[in-house]
Formats: sequence, structure tokens, C-alpha cells
Amino acid sequence: MNPQEIIKQIAAENSECILFHSGSGKDSIALLHMLHPHFKKIVCVYMYVVKDLSHINKFISYAENKYPNVKFYQVPHYSVYSSVKYGFLGCKTNPKQKQFRLTDITEVVRQNTGVKWVFMGFKQSDSLNRRLMLRGYREEAINDKTSKCYPFTHWKNADVIQYIKENNLIFPEIYGSHQSNGTCIDDAEYLLFLEKNYPADLQKVYADYPAAETILFQHKLNKTVCQK
Repeated sequence: MNPQEIIKQIAAENSECILFHSGSGKDSIALLHMLHPHFKKIVCVYMYVVKDLSHINKFISYAENKYPNVKFYQVPHYSVYSSVKYGFLGCKTNPKQKQFRLTDITEVVRQNTGVKWVFMGFKQSDSLNRRLMLRGYREEAINDKTSKCYPFTHWKNADVIQYIKENNLIFPEIYGSHQSNGTCIDDAEYLLFLEKNYPADLQKVYADYPAAETILFQHKLNKTVCQK
């Protein structure tokens, strides 16, 4: 069953949905485009690691301007709570910080919006764990128990990129040798991307996670040594 047919099954009984949207990622860009004709209201949940980054805001503005039935709802990424608890990359630490999982955040969003069904861009090709998880659902895509749907279950990354090109959608960010999969503050290629294209965003990363600067410094040092 293709993604459109999976989406139509949920849309047949629901006029609203939630989409966990990564901002600049390919799966989110493509899936939102597929969802928008079928729902009167789409709440896109963007989970930020560092708030208000301009290279992410560009994609959020694009989506809200392109689709009048779309509204973004921004919350801290679940990894932020762990980072605060343990002082990841020098961030402000609170050992008593309560931990939240993706499931917890999903339920809070549901309560605050009153929307039941949640869409995510998980694919069986992403990992063994996701393949095993998705194969246990109806159509290998619909979890009726948790009201979550994964239309891209049978797609691969190449299918998503092809869909984006065919529909002339905004192209996902590319950080160095790989496409965006979120705000990877411990990834040297992501930090290099910000340094070159969005230096103000890089300073926001450093403000929240000061030790991230050492990752970029070490990367440049290693590269210089290897070139000698």
C-alpha cells in the first residue's frame, strides 16, 4: 500500500492530525505535502534542540506560507531534558531535571491541541528496530492502539527525494556529506555548515552548549594534521 492510500484511511474518519516535523528534513517536507490535501487542520510539532535558529525558521515559514491549514507548535526536543540533567556539552545543568520521552511529548501535544492522530516519517529502511516495530502494525503503518501512523513505512530515502523533486518542494538542508536529520550539535559537519552559512545560528548553539565549540576546533585540527 502506498503512502497516499495509508493517509486516506486515517483522513476518512479524522479532519485534523499532528505531524512531528523536523523542520529541514526530507521526510517531514514530503510527508507534510502529502497530508495537506486530506486534513482541515495539521499541527506540525517541531522539537528544537536550540530555539529560534534562522536556518530552521526558513523551513517553518515556507511550510506555514505554502499550506494555510498548517500551524507549527514548538517544544523542546526530548534529548534536551537529558542534556540539562547531565550537562551535555557544557549546557546549564539541573540534576533534578525530569526526563521526557517522545511518547510523553506526544501526549502533551494531544492534550493541548485536542488532536488525536499523529503522523511520523519513520521508514522500515531506517533501522532494524524500526522495521520490526512497523511490521507489527496494520498495513505495517498504522498503530490503532496508539493512534499513530507511518505512511513512509515501505519507502526508502531515494523515494522521498524523488517525491520532493517531482513536486518542486523546498529541498532539505545538506550538512556536509549528509542530509539534515535534525539539529546535530555534536556533529562537526553540522557545525561547519552553520559556520559557513549561518554564523549567528552557530553562536546560538555555542550559547546553549559551549563545549560544542571544541568539537569544531578538534575537527579542524585533525583535518590540518591529515593534510600535512
